Amino acid sequence: MRTLLLAAIAIVLAACSKGDAKPEQSAAQPPAVAVTAVQVAPRDVPVVFDAVGRTEGSREVQIRARVSGILEQQLYTEGDFVKAGAPLFRIERAPFEIDLQQQRAALAQEKARLELARQEYDRLKGLADRRAISQREADQASSTLQQQEAAVKLAEARVRQSELNLSYTTVEAPISGVTGRVLQSVGSLVSPNGDSALLTTMTKTDPVWVRFALSEAEFASLRSHEQKAPEVKMEMADGSAYPQSGKLNFSGSTVDATLGTVQMRAEFPNAKLQVLPGQYVKVLVVAGNRQAIVVPQAAVQQNESGRFVWVVDQGKATIRNIRAGNWVGRDWVVLDGLKPGESVIVDNIVRLRPGTPVQAKAAS
Repeated sequence: MRTLLLAAIAIVLAACSKGDAKPEQSAAQPPAVAVTAVQVAPRDVPVVFDAVGRTEGSREVQIRARVSGILEQQLYTEGDFVKAGAPLFRIERAPFEIDLQQQRAALAQEKARLELARQEYDRLKGLADRRAISQREADQASSTLQQQEAAVKLAEARVRQSELNLSYTTVEAPISGVTGRVLQSVGSLVSPNGDSALLTTMTKTDPVWVRFALSEAEFASLRSHEQKAPEVKMEMADGSAYPQSGKLNFSGSTVDATLGTVQMRAEFPNAKLQVLPGQYVKVLVVAGNRQAIVVPQAAVQQNESGRFVWVVDQGKATIRNIRAGNWVGRDWVVLDGLKPGESVIVDNIVRLRPGTPVQAKAAS
């Protein structure tokens, strides 16, 4: 019995010692997480404002019929680039050729009458000087001559109008650009005063324009900057950068009361037709440089409170809320929340919790 009692006491003491050891083990510090950190410092970064824009032709022209007639020919292929002055359509010429011949004949008649009136005036003027006829007859001859001179001018104007109408039967491109689809089929009756007047459209694509808007604050910052001609860059829908820079050619003089934005426009060279009118693109307005802190994009996280980064504070990971600006290459501009010299963690972020011990090494 004494042996059994001693064995039971030994078992109880062993159990108690194991229970006491568990809290001691749980209270031990967790191992430090190995992380890479970068020490931040201000440096020159570009001042960039970005916006979504839409491209449009620098000139967009409606091609309309200027005389009535049957549309006889289409002289271009839809979507082709054509130069200014190239023929696009031909309207039936015969009625206008006939009208021109009639007007030229009427002009010849009026010139013949003018010559007769001039001869009559010269004859009667001599007789009136010798008082062989009354002055009234001489005045009538002078008035007839003046009327006939006016009739000739009117006939000449009608000839020019007929020549102009005949020239309108060949519809030419007013600008160099890309042609649109045909809106009236060959054989249709077109008229300058009806819905059939619009034949097609043309768009000048070099240079191409991009319309976008900046917020009121961004516009004020852009105007206050010393640089007078900010550089404008463009990114395509697939994220690729447009190879050539543009320039601003218009800025609005009023702020949209609903959106609080100012309308802007930039132009870009587009000789190879890399950009088509109507595309959505990203516009970057570079307005100079300023001193700012930047961190790698991988270091910036976001939660319900906004964007934040992890910093090393006395060997532990600490959350630091920031106000982020634009991207500069692979880095993110930090407008507020970080101080020069602080170490920002850039990897193993998913393993971090507030207060987690970290073993930081400098980024290579």
